[in-house]
Amino acid sequence: QVQLVESGGGLVQAGGSLRLSCAASGRTFSTLGWFRQAPGKEREFVAAIRWSAGSTFYADSVKGRFTISRDNAKNTVYLQMNSLKPEDAAVYYCAADSRTYYSSSYYLEDQYGYWGQGTQVTVSS
Repeated sequence: QVQLVESGGGLVQAGGSLRLSCAASGRTFSTLGWFRQAPGKEREFVAAIRWSAGSTFYADSVKGRFTISRDNAKNTVYLQMNSLKPEDAAVYYCAADSRTYYSSSYYLEDQYGYWGQGTQVTVSS
């Protein structure tokens, strides 16, 4: 049974930092990603990482402020979020692609077959 369990969300002031974690279990994955959804908006891509190669990808809106990483031994992917802005407030979702090849469309929701329950990030101005 595949499980993606996110943690680390919370309330932070603008300019502050948070680290989200996503513990993955149940099978191996080629790519893990983070998406977010703010109230009244579509869910959007934030970052992704190739599990074996460690290659990373970011949305332009978070590049330079967010860092995605993984701990292979713990089967956990992290999203370090620095210099948070009010517009970063959203529910953040971890997503996993279990296919054995790398998809070039890592930024699309439909490339991911598994999703976590989401964790709320609130940024006060």
